[in-house]
Amino acid sequence: MADVRSYAVVTATYWAFTVTDGALRMLILLYLHEQGYSPLSLAAVFILYELCGVLTNLIGGLIGSRFGLDKTLSLGLILQIAACTALATQASSLTVLFVMLAQAVSGIAKDLTKMSAKSYIKRVVPADASNQLLRWVTLLTGSKNTLKGAGFFVGGWLLSAFGFAGACVAMAATLSLTLTASIALLPRSSGRASGSARSPDIFSKDRRINWLAAARLVLFGSRDLWFAVALPIFLSASLGWSFSAVGAFLALWVIAYGIVQANAPRFTTRRSEGNRRPPSGGQLLWWTASLLIPLGGIVLALTEGAPTAPALVVGLGAFGVLFAANSAVHSYLIVAYADSDAVAMNVGFYYSANALGRLIGTVLSGFLFESFGMGTSGLTACLLGSVGFTILSSIACIGLKRAEDDLPVDASSSPPGATARP
Repeated sequence: MADVRSYAVVTATYWAFTVTDGALRMLILLYLHEQGYSPLSLAAVFILYELCGVLTNLIGGLIGSRFGLDKTLSLGLILQIAACTALATQASSLTVLFVMLAQAVSGIAKDLTKMSAKSYIKRVVPADASNQLLRWVTLLTGSKNTLKGAGFFVGGWLLSAFGFAGACVAMAATLSLTLTASIALLPRSSGRASGSARSPDIFSKDRRINWLAAARLVLFGSRDLWFAVALPIFLSASLGWSFSAVGAFLALWVIAYGIVQANAPRFTTRRSEGNRRPPSGGQLLWWTASLLIPLGGIVLALTEGAPTAPALVVGLGAFGVLFAANSAVHSYLIVAYADSDAVAMNVGFYYSANALGRLIGTVLSGFLFESFGMGTSGLTACLLGSVGFTILSSIACIGLKRAEDDLPVDASSSPPGATARP
């Protein structure tokens, strides 16, 4: 019962952090665009954010295994408070370099809290309860994305209502209260490994985790290639949407995405011998390949002169449903595959690939959008790049399916968390 309560505390803390993370990203994107920064400059602002995520997940998993997930969670909150405070104090004279550094701190904070929250699930759910694990993972992931969407809305609203500095101060104060509560309620050294975690253990020897990480890298690169920089700027500059309208639209999309994700067990599980079985690598392949349908539809609509706004709204809606299912299956499989005693390191390694994919997608989003004219042609170029990345993710899923098929007979009939052959 104490473990369940601790997980609830970790989850609530992660929720509070997620709202501020989404708000801060939208604040920076819209505020710097208003100041006249180019799309490529805006992409550069997030380079260190994502790069630090790659390193943080690797090192953070090791720290969490050695010292406890409560330590990594608290450190993440402290760093986010520092980032918000620094941005508030320099709001009148922000430079790309300063924002890059602040975002680097925020990126470290985000991945420490994400790794802590998702790793803790493995400590709570029994090893043989695959369906319960699926429900808990998708609930955490879906609710997180719903709240991140709310953060986009909050960010756009705070910028309009209080200005950049006031918004950053409010978020720093909220996170300070969250940090105090988590320290008071969370037991010390939660989630420590029973043995001594070593640096070489960061990298997984499980082929399934390696292929899953590769698929995740290009999957999230495919999303951020058009979603991270190109789409918000296109909606604002080309379609004339206000900051609040852009924030609200992206917020509603991410909220709906999170709701679909939280309900993923209803349509991603499969019936076998009268029971519902959680998804596998083979199913992930089909969910990933299905993303080519809405992406291709949006490209066709833009190149054939269809009304732009309706095409984007409908296409983004279909893409969101399919991408949410993909993300939910991904999030379940990494927790299921992870070694119970090294869960923080396995999850950290996996999410370092996620951060690397986001980094590549964000940079390409700004580069392609600016290179091809910052209009419909620029957005189309980003979408075509997304199609290519989606194909690569599907290929990685084929490798994942083969790794699952290579499991010994006794392991292949067990839950996905069984140990794979190196």
